[in-house]
Amino acid sequence: MTIDTGPLARRRAGVLLHVSSLPGGTVGPHAYAFVDLLAAAGCSVWQVLPLVPPDEEGSPYRALSAMAGHPGLLDAVRTDPRPDDPAYLTWCEQQSDWLDPYVEYLTVRTSLGGRPWPEWEPALRDRDPQRVAEVVAAAPALAERVRSDQWRFAQQWGALRTYAADRGVLLYGDLPIFVAHDSADVWSHRHLFRLDTSGRPTTVTGVPPDYFAAEGQRWNNPHYDWEAMAADGYAWWRRRIARQRDLFDLVRIDHFRGFEAAWHVPVDAPTAREGWWETGPGLDLLRPLVDAAGPGSLVAEDLGVITPDVDRLRRDVGLPGMKVLQFAFDGDPANPHLPPHHEEWSVVYTGTHDNDTTLGWWQSLSDGTRDLVRPLLADPREPMPWALVRLAYASRARLAVVPAQDLLGLGTEARMNTPGVTDGNWTWRAADGAFDHALAERLREVVEASDRS
Repeated sequence: MTIDTGPLARRRAGVLLHVSSLPGGTVGPHAYAFVDLLAAAGCSVWQVLPLVPPDEEGSPYRALSAMAGHPGLLDAVRTDPRPDDPAYLTWCEQQSDWLDPYVEYLTVRTSLGGRPWPEWEPALRDRDPQRVAEVVAAAPALAERVRSDQWRFAQQWGALRTYAADRGVLLYGDLPIFVAHDSADVWSHRHLFRLDTSGRPTTVTGVPPDYFAAEGQRWNNPHYDWEAMAADGYAWWRRRIARQRDLFDLVRIDHFRGFEAAWHVPVDAPTAREGWWETGPGLDLLRPLVDAAGPGSLVAEDLGVITPDVDRLRRDVGLPGMKVLQFAFDGDPANPHLPPHHEEWSVVYTGTHDNDTTLGWWQSLSDGTRDLVRPLLADPREPMPWALVRLAYASRARLAVVPAQDLLGLGTEARMNTPGVTDGNWTWRAADGAFDHALAERLREVVEASDRS
């Protein structure tokens, strides 16, 4: 399946780099300089991780809000808004459906020393309007800062997006399918999640044992109550996808297979091995989401345990899937990640934010596995990671994305995330001056040779 409209109507080259991994770590001068580098290199897609406020461990996949921007990414040099600014007040009104609950939640949470909402007193836990208003009224400066930070984020990200668009660069976001239990979303929409009367999940999310983790992964998000969501036409999901499209030209839906069936882990189970699959909403939800997002603007992350039903669902709604070269060389000639099996309507990566860097991956391989890789390389003598970068960009896939760490030739020390490991993730940052003219020229040669732009 292919599509001739939308961001993937032509062959594109992209780079994966989260904003926090820029030398400055913010939506400041280094972000604009990175757009310039992409344009100079002939790349037209910049992929980032979720821009949401992360949890205490720094994970953008367990955010305090699925809708809010992360204040830590703000360029601190820019000025605060005036509370009486008409544009600010209008924006707050337009975003009130998610902004007001987020301001309440974060103000209360901060006032209580960062305690998760299920541990709050019952009136606050259950979002009693009078009690919540009392706590928020007692911290007016805090509440205003929470609110104005979101306005500043919208202004700064919007300016960067305009700058990128003027230079032919699309912004590509990432949408985690699940949301964190301790979040404004769950606190303010408890009826949409499978929780008990005290707000605790009845089962939690995860995946069974796979390539990343022998014991599976226990993510600990609450599961959606799909029946309750269907009752209002999945309004929360439609608002969420609209919010993402306000921020990005292209959006990857992480763990797409959860829409077909999701892994339910008992709350007291020691690992994610002890779980079962439960059917999701499928086309009932996905068709309106795809319509709301627009043609060719969504990508399905279809890694892991992918059944024929999951693949059929993805094809039925016309979403491209993913191919990851690091997964290709297990000796199975039918492996779908091998370049000869890449579909045009897909997105190929050397590796993702959950993989080791390509150099680290290559150094960990046995000689036998390396021998499976070399015959597919344009020049087996070319050192890694650029040999695999070249292979990714040469793929039939409409979009090829390479993590910035691979372009910089970095090893395992620059890995962004190790699934199943709680410490040492999400902290990598590029060195100042790493994205220079020489890198742009080297990347441009590979991009042009692969007939991408």
